[in-house]
Amino acid sequence: GLGDVYKRQVYTIELALKKAKKVGICWSLIRNLTHQGALGFYSQMIAERGMAGLLFVCNPPNMAPHGAKAAGVHNSPIAISVPAKRHRPLNLDMATSVVAGGKLWLAVDRGTPIPLGWALDKDGNPTTDPKKYATLLPVGGPKGSGLAMMFECLSSVMAGHPLLEPSLTGRAKETEGKTEVKWEKPGLIPRHNQNSVVAIIDISNFTDLESYKEHIDNLIDGIKALPKAEGFTEIFVPGEPEERAYLERVKNGIPLPEGTIHNLRGIAGKFGLKLPPGL
Repeated sequence: GLGDVYKRQVYTIELALKKAKKVGICWSLIRNLTHQGALGFYSQMIAERGMAGLLFVCNPPNMAPHGAKAAGVHNSPIAISVPAKRHRPLNLDMATSVVAGGKLWLAVDRGTPIPLGWALDKDGNPTTDPKKYATLLPVGGPKGSGLAMMFECLSSVMAGHPLLEPSLTGRAKETEGKTEVKWEKPGLIPRHNQNSVVAIIDISNFTDLESYKEHIDNLIDGIKALPKAEGFTEIFVPGEPEERAYLERVKNGIPLPEGTIHNLRGIAGKFGLKLPPGL
């Protein structure tokens, strides 16, 4: 379950923090998990401990490589966080697709179209209908798909649990235990089967930590003080919009579209769960 995934991820981070403190840097691999949630949650956890965190995750294919019209890579998210002193940690959390898949599911629940360039339908054609979405598109064309492919090489393949290759070739060459599983058709690897990298750097092993934090503060202040482009009232730094949304929703609640509420009610009814007030 998701609780077990969280425990395994936190266990890995705590272990990597100790190793990074001892030798300066730790590079860890996690294999064969279900969905790990928002990676920025974990990288920020590392930054709040005075270290720099870098995480990325890979899944079976859901994104078309640049030049293709079918899924061949995963829109592998990456999160990087570093600590500051006066400010909250800088926290970049992004997918290698134009937008994360969750934004398409949200558009379905809202009943709104999506912009061209976000996704392809099952025939490989651009679509504005989120219900017809079959394949995500990479951010920056070859840059996004190139990053996604290399993330697979550094996580899944290195962990001995490839996720892209079996789906592309129709054959799973390695599974848990000694049983070899052969897939008759591409695309049959379980959807939520992930591998990830957790890398932690002990900043104090390279430079004075307090001085580093002050430099990050100054960097943030300098970026936000730049002249604003037309149509902008403020310049945000990585993690700032999400932090503001978090604070606002802690205070005023989480707005949900009618489609999401309908789905939650259906799942709760199926499993006999009591929904919180408001749902």
